[in-house]
Amino acid sequence: MKNIYKVFAFLGIFIFSSCELDYLDSPNDVTLSSANPDFLMNQIQTSFAGFFSGAHGRGLRVTRIWHQGGNTYEVSNGASAQNGTWGAYSGLLQDIQSLKELTAGGIFFRHQAVAKILEAYTLMTLVDIFGDIPYTEALDPNNFNPVADDDATVYLAAFNLLQEAKADLAAITASTPNIANDLFYGNNATRWTRLANTLELRYHLNRRLIDAAGSTTAINALIAGGNLLQAGDDFVFRYGSSAADPDSRHPQFAGQFPNGGGDYQSTYFMWHITEAKKLTPGDGTDSPDPRANYYFYRQAGTNPTLASEKECIAEFKPNHYDASMVWCLPGTRGYWGRDHMDPDGIPPDNLRRTLYGVYPAGALFDDNTPGAMNATKTGGRGAGIQPIMLTSFVDFMLSEAALTLGTTGDPRVLLLSGIQKHIDYVRTWSLTTTEAAKINTFSPAAAHNTKRDAYVALINTEYNAAAATQDRLRIIAREYWKSLYGSGLEAYNLYRRTGMPDNMQPGQVPDIGKFPRSFFYPNDYVVRNRNAVQKTNHDATVFWDTNPAGFID
Repeated sequence: MKNIYKVFAFLGIFIFSSCELDYLDSPNDVTLSSANPDFLMNQIQTSFAGFFSGAHGRGLRVTRIWHQGGNTYEVSNGASAQNGTWGAYSGLLQDIQSLKELTAGGIFFRHQAVAKILEAYTLMTLVDIFGDIPYTEALDPNNFNPVADDDATVYLAAFNLLQEAKADLAAITASTPNIANDLFYGNNATRWTRLANTLELRYHLNRRLIDAAGSTTAINALIAGGNLLQAGDDFVFRYGSSAADPDSRHPQFAGQFPNGGGDYQSTYFMWHITEAKKLTPGDGTDSPDPRANYYFYRQAGTNPTLASEKECIAEFKPNHYDASMVWCLPGTRGYWGRDHMDPDGIPPDNLRRTLYGVYPAGALFDDNTPGAMNATKTGGRGAGIQPIMLTSFVDFMLSEAALTLGTTGDPRVLLLSGIQKHIDYVRTWSLTTTEAAKINTFSPAAAHNTKRDAYVALINTEYNAAAATQDRLRIIAREYWKSLYGSGLEAYNLYRRTGMPDNMQPGQVPDIGKFPRSFFYPNDYVVRNRNAVQKTNHDATVFWDTNPAGFID
């Protein structure tokens, strides 16, 4: 790419126009020749976190982990809603391209490797969301109408970037410059290599429906290499607690605290976490899943009694709901959210609805003493995380692969390991927040271990009783899904790959439209690019999703 345009990448700004412009170079402008690679890397890392936040939120809502508003999928996921994610082209990907050019052919192997890994993850994410996307012509500053490339081709390009990144990491010597502020792994090349390998695992698992043999061989090779994410390698972005401009707090905290209100929790997901696995559902006892008190914070300890606060308590369950399907409220202990695609208005329940908890939003731990949110009751003050790729996710992915492809490993053992690791990670990370004292008082280490082991034993019994492969896949997928609170893209891919969890809560109206097997292209892209063609509907599948029409809803 010729450097004929101004680079303001350290500010995350790349200026486009639909007409030709004359460029006048100023000696005071920042150009590729004068830019500091560490400024660019800072911007790339924070932009990547923002990109992930937008992308994963979409997946969380369609898979019922978070509440999905609107009354149809098309209303909730229209073309205008996709503009933010598409901004990766003008910001994140452009900055990565600039950094790669700036550090090419030199000794900046760390910078090159990290840039390529984040680029690969971003490209795979865009494919997972949209299917065909611009790639080969996307970052040419002279081309305002880039064509879309085949999604399988872009996926392969992302895979090749991971190989290049691993070669760069292997080339690091004592004289290789460090990244001034590596926000993820502190310049630990081993951990970056393990992440690249884990993203390869993700790549092959998504492709298993179109190339089972190739995925099996590749995943077995990764297992044999023994260099996937391990203890302490969790790939997360850490937020701060400052409300000043720019706001460094976790987006879900910043949108809901300190005055309560904001988003609704998913009734269906809360039911799965707090009630579904209890021996006696609705008996008023704590959930056997230890993560409930970390995921959710109750402002109220009792269920609503006024229809003015929660309309559904005065209504009958919709006729199209299965008799066993949870509706309106998940239990009797004040967990207060919304059903899937409930389009009702906002009642006066800001200080009663269930809020985001300490994990991962950096808010409050629920120690069974509910209370309305206020300016001083903010828990971790928003210093949460984005759990992008956790070590526990590796075990869940390997469990699915072992069951469906016959790859190395016992799917049951891997499943139980994933559950235990995730439960422990949720607590261990939460103990790094200002809620640590409350957590240790309510759930000291011994009590936590007892509850964790009981839950793992419960799932072990359930798995052993499931003789059919599909029934065992149902358990693996459900438990992985329950661990993906805060990481919706993986939930979205899991759902399209397996159809699990099945028996998802339907919408409030009988016909909510077709499930988005991919999302509409953004309005900005379709309107401004004469080569862009909008999809006729959003049930068009990405290349690796070969499951039949109507497979999921």
